[in-house]
Amino acid sequence: MARANAACANVRAGSILGVARSLTHPLYQRFEKLEPTFRKVIPALVACFVVIMALGAYVQTSALRDDTLADTETDLDILATLLARELDLASRDEKNLRTILAGLSTRHIAGRGRIVHVSDVSGRVIASEPMLGSGSRSLVELLGPAQALTVFAERAGVMRIMLPGGLETLATVRNLAAPFGQVAVLQPVKGALSLWEERSRSILVLFVSAAIVLAGITLAFILQSKRARAADDDCDCVRERIDTALSRGHCGLWDWDLAKGRIYWSDSMYAMLGYDRMGEFMSFGEVNAFIHPDDADLYALADAISRDEATHLDQEFRVRDASGQWIWLKARAELVIDRRTGARHLVGIVVDISEQHRMAARTATADARLRDAVEAISEAFVLWDADRKLVLCNAKYQQLHQLPAELMRAGTSYEAIMGCSAQPSVDREPVRSSRAEPGSHSYEAKLSDGRWLQINGRRTKDGGSVSVGTDITTLKQQEERLTRSEHQLLTSVTDLKASRQKLEAQAQQLAELAELYLEQKASAESANRAKSEFLANMSHELRTPLNAIIGFSEIMEARLFGDLGSERYEEYVRDIRSSGGYLLAVINDILNMAKIEAGKVTLEKTEVALDPVIAEAARTHQEAIAGKQLSFSCEVPGDLRLEADSHALFQILSNLLDNAVKFTPEGGTIAVRVRPAPGALNIYVEDSGIGIPPEKIGRIGRPFEQVEGELARSYKGSGLGLAIARSLAELHGGGLRIRSVMGSGTIVMVHLPLKHESSPSFDLVAA
Repeated sequence: MARANAACANVRAGSILGVARSLTHPLYQRFEKLEPTFRKVIPALVACFVVIMALGAYVQTSALRDDTLADTETDLDILATLLARELDLASRDEKNLRTILAGLSTRHIAGRGRIVHVSDVSGRVIASEPMLGSGSRSLVELLGPAQALTVFAERAGVMRIMLPGGLETLATVRNLAAPFGQVAVLQPVKGALSLWEERSRSILVLFVSAAIVLAGITLAFILQSKRARAADDDCDCVRERIDTALSRGHCGLWDWDLAKGRIYWSDSMYAMLGYDRMGEFMSFGEVNAFIHPDDADLYALADAISRDEATHLDQEFRVRDASGQWIWLKARAELVIDRRTGARHLVGIVVDISEQHRMAARTATADARLRDAVEAISEAFVLWDADRKLVLCNAKYQQLHQLPAELMRAGTSYEAIMGCSAQPSVDREPVRSSRAEPGSHSYEAKLSDGRWLQINGRRTKDGGSVSVGTDITTLKQQEERLTRSEHQLLTSVTDLKASRQKLEAQAQQLAELAELYLEQKASAESANRAKSEFLANMSHELRTPLNAIIGFSEIMEARLFGDLGSERYEEYVRDIRSSGGYLLAVINDILNMAKIEAGKVTLEKTEVALDPVIAEAARTHQEAIAGKQLSFSCEVPGDLRLEADSHALFQILSNLLDNAVKFTPEGGTIAVRVRPAPGALNIYVEDSGIGIPPEKIGRIGRPFEQVEGELARSYKGSGLGLAIARSLAELHGGGLRIRSVMGSGTIVMVHLPLKHESSPSFDLVAA
C-alpha cells in the first residue's frame, strides 16, 4: 500500500510540476530569441498600415460629404430661383397652383425627398408638394419660429435649420408676386447625403477588403509562430482548467518549494482571498503573515518536514483576506519529489470551510435558543427519541418528578427516569377531544401530593415522542367550585324571573330617557347654530367701528392734518392702530370660524399651483420674520398642482406661518417643505419654537384653545388659527397633524389630496 501511495504521489507531482516543462523544448529555445521581436513588429507594421488607410478613407469621405452638401445648397438656390420665376409667371396667367406644382414636381422637385411650400401674402401655406396632410398652417410654423428665412428671403441664402418635428434640413425662401407670398424649398440633410452614403459604402468595402487581405497575411505569420507557442498554450490550458475546477469548488491549489522557500498560488486561491496577483510566486514570510498565529505556523511545519517528521498536511486554520476578515480554510497536502530536479515540494489543495463554521455556529445558537425557549415555558416539557431515550427536558419536568441532576443527561432511558420518579400518578382520566390526531394522546393524572396534571403527547416524525405536562390543579379546584355554584344557580333562577319584570320596567324608563336625550341634543344643536349666527352678526357689527378707528388712527399717525403736539400722543395712536388691527384680525377669525361651523363656507376649487401660494403666504409674514431675525427656508419640488380653493389654501398656510413666527424666539428657524404622497401632497411647516406640551396637543385644534392658560399668556392670539386651518383642510378632504417637542419646536403637517376625495382627518399627535 505504501508503495502504491508513493507511486501515486510521484504521478501527481509529475502532473503539477510538469506544467512548465514544455518551455524547455530545444525548438522553442532556438526560436524564442527572435520570435518575440517578429511577433511584435510585424503585427504593429500591419496595424500602422491599416490605420493609415483608415485615415485616408476618413479624410476622403469627409471631403466628399462637404462637397455633397455644397452641391445640394447650390441646387436648392437654383431650384428656388426657378420656382419663383415659374410661380410669378403663373400668377399672371391665373393658373391653378397645384397644377403648376405638380408639373414642376416631375421636372425639378422630385428626387431625394425635396419639399416645396407656397404661402399667400398672409403667410398661410396654400400648397405643398408633396402633400403633407391637411390643415391650415403658416410657413413660420412649418419652418420654426427661430429661423430667419421668412424675414430675409433670398438675402438669407440657403440655411441649415431644424424643423419643429426634429428633421434637419437645408432650406431657402424666395418672395413671390401677389397673390402669392413666399415659396420655401427644403432638402432633408439625410436625403442629400444618400449619394454620399453610397460612395462611402464603396470606399468602406474597398478598405475592408484590403484589411482582410492584410489580416490574412498577418494570420499566416501568426500560424507560423503558433507551434513555437504550443508549450505555453498547453501550460495555460492546463492551468485554466485547474483554476476553473478549483474556482467552482471554492478551492485553491498551492505548491511550496521547500528548497527555494517560495510558494505558488493558483488564480482561484487569489480570488478566494480577494488579493491581486503581484508575481508568479510568494515568499515564505508573506504567506505566513496571512495565517492566524493561533492556528498554524509554517516555520514549525518546515522544520518538521526537514527532519522527516511530517510528510503530509491535513489542518484547518484561519487566513486573513483582502478586506481584513478571517476566513476558515482546510488544507490537505503531500510531500512530493520532483523527478527532474530532485527538489522537494509540498503540493496540496485548500478548501474554504467558512460557511461550514458559520453553519456550525448557527446550529449551536439555534440549539441554545431552543433550550432557552424550552426552559422558559411554564409547562413540564420532555422529548424522547425513537429508542425511548431522553433527548431534551426542562427544569419544570425535573422538579415535577424530583429527579437528580446527574440523571438528566441526553441518552438516559425512559425506564431509568421513571424508576427514580418520586411523583407517581394515583389516578388517570382521559381527556375527550374531537380533534385528536393520529399518534397523539391526552390525559389528566392526579399525583400523590394532590396536584393534577394534563399530559399532552404526540409522536414525532422520527419515531420519538414529545410530552407537555400542564398543572391544572387550579382548574380542577375551579370545577369543584363550579359544581357547588350550580346548586346556588338553580335557586337563583326563581329570583331572576322576578327580576325580569323589574328589568322590563327599567327598559321602558331607558327608552323614555333616550327620547328625552334626542330632544335635548336637537335643542343643543339649535343653540349652537344660534351662537354661530350671533357671532357672525356681532362680527359684522364690530368691524364697521373698528375700520373707522383704524382709519382715523392711520390718518393721525400719517399727520395729514398736522402734528399731534406730543410724542406720547403718537405712541398712543400707534397703540390704537395696532390694537385695532389685532382686534379686527380676531373678529375676522371669529367670523370665519362661525361660517365654517354654520356650514356656509363653499370652496371654489380650481387647479392651483402650490409654489405661488406658499410664496405669497411667506411674503405677508416677511416683515415679522425679519423683525425677529428668523431663518426662513422653503422646499417645493417642481411644479406641483392640486385641485383646491386658492384663498382657503392661502389662509391655511398664513395661519400656520403666523403661529410659527409668533412662537419662535429670535434667531430661530422656520421651514416649509412639500412632499408628494400617493394621490396627495403633504405640506410641512416646521419651527424651532417653544413647543407644545403633549397633554395640550389634543385641545389646541379646537376653537379658542391655546397652549398657555388664560391668566398667563405670553403671546397674543384667539386660538382660532389652527382650528380654521384644520377645518379648511378637512373641507378639502384632507387633515392636519401636529408633532411637537417641548423646547425643540413644532411640525405641522397638512395633508391635501390632489383631487377631492372623502378621507378621514388626522388626529393631533405629540412626539
